[in-house]
Amino acid sequence: MNPKLREKTLESLSAVLPITGIVIIISIFIVPMELGSLVMFVVGAIMLILGMGFFQLGAEMAMTPIGDGIGVQISKTRKIGLVVLIGFIMGVIITISEPDLQVLAEQVPSVPNQVLILTVAVGVGIFLALAIVRIRFQIDLSRMLILLYVLLIGASFLVPREFLAVAFDSGGVTTGPMTVPFIMAMGVGLASLRTDKNSASDSFGLVALSSVGPVLAVLILGCFFRPTEAVYSPAGVADVATTRDVARVFGGGLPGYAKEVMISLLPIVAVFFVFQVLTHRYHKRQIKRIAVGLVYTYAGLILFLCGVNVGFAPVGSFLGNELASLPFNWIVVPIGMLIGYYIVKAEPAIQVLNHQVENVTGGAVSVKAMNRCMSVGVAVSVGLAMLRVLTGTPIQWIIIPGYIIALILSLFVPRMFVGIAFDSGGVASGPMTSTFLLPLSIGTCQALGGNLMTDAFGVVALVALTPLIAIQIMGLVYQVKMNGMRRKALQNAALAEDSDVIVDLEEGTFHGK
Repeated sequence: MNPKLREKTLESLSAVLPITGIVIIISIFIVPMELGSLVMFVVGAIMLILGMGFFQLGAEMAMTPIGDGIGVQISKTRKIGLVVLIGFIMGVIITISEPDLQVLAEQVPSVPNQVLILTVAVGVGIFLALAIVRIRFQIDLSRMLILLYVLLIGASFLVPREFLAVAFDSGGVTTGPMTVPFIMAMGVGLASLRTDKNSASDSFGLVALSSVGPVLAVLILGCFFRPTEAVYSPAGVADVATTRDVARVFGGGLPGYAKEVMISLLPIVAVFFVFQVLTHRYHKRQIKRIAVGLVYTYAGLILFLCGVNVGFAPVGSFLGNELASLPFNWIVVPIGMLIGYYIVKAEPAIQVLNHQVENVTGGAVSVKAMNRCMSVGVAVSVGLAMLRVLTGTPIQWIIIPGYIIALILSLFVPRMFVGIAFDSGGVASGPMTSTFLLPLSIGTCQALGGNLMTDAFGVVALVALTPLIAIQIMGLVYQVKMNGMRRKALQNAALAEDSDVIVDLEEGTFHGK
């Protein structure tokens, strides 16, 4: 096996194993499952592990170089109108390619699928162009986010209550495995030619702004449509008796996902082809590497989506329904938090973000620290989502105060952490959220007889919210540490009477003789 592929697969194994163990333990002690259903879940987990390994390697070999190259080329273009146009087109193409958006569109009543998809795509396109302009003109991210979220919160009071959770969910599903590697690499490429001290911190924030666009666009769409109740048919756990039945069920799902992923990847392949023809940026060896990377990405996403949708999603819905039917149904809250803590590590785009953060910060923010913060944030998110399903609490009561706290924190933390935090929120709400946590929430809501549109939907939005606060708190801790290092460096400089020591608190670096 390719050593790099083995490394990525082992990372995937360590991410997926805990959530698999939790479900098995629940099935033994709390909610008994048929052996066939458990086998389906375990096979889905194996496919998920292999798929994540292939996908992460493919993203590193193909998606990242393409996004970085386009970002560098855009930063060289002096015509701002052309820059905005390219950003808009790329945002639309990448969003239409996102598999998670197709899943959400099929679950929203009263709005045609293509109308919702195109609305979200236009929203991402506009705000990706805005994010590129922000990097180009070095506009402060926190102030821009405050302005946009004030506008977003204001718009949330103008749409039907049934549409609100779906609107906020749409912001989460657009930043999935297809968009995140590409957009993040694009941000690094855009900032790479700058030499100022804020260039590293400004490389983050594209995902954050791209997540605002679809929410605002769908809120506007909500003024023209009146959804009432979600038409949702939960996928039941397949009835299997033999290993041949298991192979038949998964084998039957593979062609459909192969077609879906092919449709998703074709626009990106076309963009790469046109970009290479116009710029001749990549030499033959790089083109070959990118082509192999795209094949890895294709194979990885097929395995991942098939494993998650066929093996994981039905079990999520089953667990939610059974847990909510227990006399002590409050147990769904701590169990949801436990699942949320570990499930975020299995999001394929999370590892792409974490490694990029570690690289850009020179190891100051490690993958381990990011994983811990993201896990805590998502655990709180899922706990709140389950509590909301049990009590029927309106999503505004959580979303609005949460964003206000996140925006206030953005005024005090180092600039880099603002971009990382708001990017992490969008990245956390990927396919594992939409295909396991959302069915878990819907299954719970159905067992309780609640309204799916107002109570079950919104889990994606909450998963996208709490990492904003968790990562920024980590930024405050980081700032305190830097202040301590600064004081120590100044004391040492005073003792040594070395006036040439320079301490840069914002970047956390020290320069001297």
